[in-house]
Amino acid sequence: MSTCNPSDPTTGVIGLMEHMKHEQVVHCYDAKTGLRALIAIHSTILGPALGGTRMWMYAHEQEALQDVLRLSEGMTYKASVAGLDLGGGKAVIIGDSRRDKSPDLMRKYGEFVERLNGHYITAEDVGTTKADMAYIGECTRHVTGRPENEGGSGDPSPVTAYGVYRGMKAAAMKAWDTPDLGGRTVVVQGAGNVGRYLTGHLLSEGARVRVCDVFADQIERIRAEFPQVQVISPESIYQDEADIYAPCALGATLNDHTIPELRCRVVAGGANNQLADVALHAQMLTERGIVYAPDFLINSGGLINVYSEIKGYTREEAIERTTAIYDQTLRILELADELGVTTHEAAVRTALTRIDSKVELATA
Repeated sequence: MSTCNPSDPTTGVIGLMEHMKHEQVVHCYDAKTGLRALIAIHSTILGPALGGTRMWMYAHEQEALQDVLRLSEGMTYKASVAGLDLGGGKAVIIGDSRRDKSPDLMRKYGEFVERLNGHYITAEDVGTTKADMAYIGECTRHVTGRPENEGGSGDPSPVTAYGVYRGMKAAAMKAWDTPDLGGRTVVVQGAGNVGRYLTGHLLSEGARVRVCDVFADQIERIRAEFPQVQVISPESIYQDEADIYAPCALGATLNDHTIPELRCRVVAGGANNQLADVALHAQMLTERGIVYAPDFLINSGGLINVYSEIKGYTREEAIERTTAIYDQTLRILELADELGVTTHEAAVRTALTRIDSKVELATA
């Protein structure tokens, strides 16, 4: 085990990889298109590393590195818990997706993905779209989530949101002895695709939904589709009294400052890496009596959906597999009580059990 401090900005890439048990980190740069990207492969024990490509305006390269390492680690656990024969990987492109993205940049990025010879398979994520996957697909075979008219599975967001909804119902069962969300108040942080589809599921069951987002156009879009939602400011979301807090934007929203402010009974959302410090903040939530549905457990619907392109099963089969997130979430929430650990720890242990079994078979 490495003795490095992963939050120390002077810690090198190899030190961070050792600390988090990553297999490979690739730095990608192209002067002509302005591409600056990182691809992280955490594990290929269960299969090729599949994970989306995020495009975000990081403050500095170290922040991007920390994000891609944490995201790829989460993908390993996500695939394992979902029962998929996939490893964990992720990529980040440093830049403003609303300003810096271009077809040529995506094609060049696809060339870098192709050089990994299938060890990493990319897909859509924050700041990228299925149209971007089509550009990437012009230069590599190793891409999923392409448009439906090109034989792809399309936008994974609806399936991701459905899985989050199913996981949220399991968390409600744990908190209130009923999965019924009718009459519950849910605060959705992030009005992007996942947040918007999740809102639709919640409203259809009779929940009251409040939303926030840092982008005005996202708020306008969700209000146009669901005029009954209430908009609140991003600054007040943690103090907002509600039954359920659903983080569906970026990660690390559960931290030293926000957890003491929460006025909810359940945390269940679609964002990755919601816990700024996984051990500390999972414990803080437990001590406050808040039921936390681990992110990589309930947001695996999108991964299940894009996996269908590799294995050839139908959208209906993907939905069926995603529906099972309810049962898996309930099992893990109960396992946490049995073991006397946090729900995050119970989910990680479940994921590692499957990975360790594969290692034992390979070395037998």
